[in-house]
Amino acid sequence: MTDKKVWLITGAGRGLGVDIAKTALAVGHAVVATGRDPSKVAVAIGQHEDLLTVKLDVTRPEASKAAVEAAVAKFGRIDVLVNNAGNFFAGFFEELSPEQVRHQIETLLFGPMNVTRAVLPVMRKQRSGLLLTISSTAGISGGVFCTAYAAAKFGIEGWIESLAPEIAPFGIRTMLVEPGFFRTDLLTAESTTYAQPSIDDYAERTREIITTWNGMNGKQGGDPAKLADALVRLAGLEKPPARFAAGFDAVQTFEAKAKVLLAQATAHLELSSSLAHDRA
Repeated sequence: MTDKKVWLITGAGRGLGVDIAKTALAVGHAVVATGRDPSKVAVAIGQHEDLLTVKLDVTRPEASKAAVEAAVAKFGRIDVLVNNAGNFFAGFFEELSPEQVRHQIETLLFGPMNVTRAVLPVMRKQRSGLLLTISSTAGISGGVFCTAYAAAKFGIEGWIESLAPEIAPFGIRTMLVEPGFFRTDLLTAESTTYAQPSIDDYAERTREIITTWNGMNGKQGGDPAKLADALVRLAGLEKPPARFAAGFDAVQTFEAKAKVLLAQATAHLELSSSLAHDRA
């Protein structure tokens, strides 16, 4: 048992999850760091007396329940859940297989749902907690080569936005994080699976996009360590933001989408406003 804040972090074996775990530990929190291979998680984060590493495949509901039980058995509570685990299936929609699309949504949408469903009873009992979910600018504005990924991230946005008022009466808050381009492992071979090229009409653009993305890998402007520090600080606020645009490019995405939505809302204003029954 501990009187420290207890963080449960998914996908803590590499990328942003490692930085969040290290930062939380550095400021005095206890961390339950999870991943498919807990030994790799332990190596990535390093030894710490307030660290518990647990095996967790977020696509398996029973594994989520077991991870939560292990966290409570060790530390007595869970104050912050970080839904961070993820992968990336990239390609044109026609070339992505149905299995790839389902796998993408299984990991990025149903995975966080599985872990959150296991954590919520603990937080309701405490009458406190924060669900911090890593979304993406792809959950704000869709883009080419990102149909499956954006579908999952748009789902995350709608799910958390709808969940927030359901659990607010129990003292549980939510925070969506929409990172732009950060120097994480997302574009590495470990995280990204490209659709198998099969349609000539897409071939040239596929080559161009993959070449561009390979050139970006490891050169993205965002610093994951700085993002981790920002998230730990925001999580400590009495009222964390409902959404956090992470990076200047993310702010630009938010602003551009807001302008597009406003323009679309008013483009056919007279027709949009004329659809009510003529008589009450």
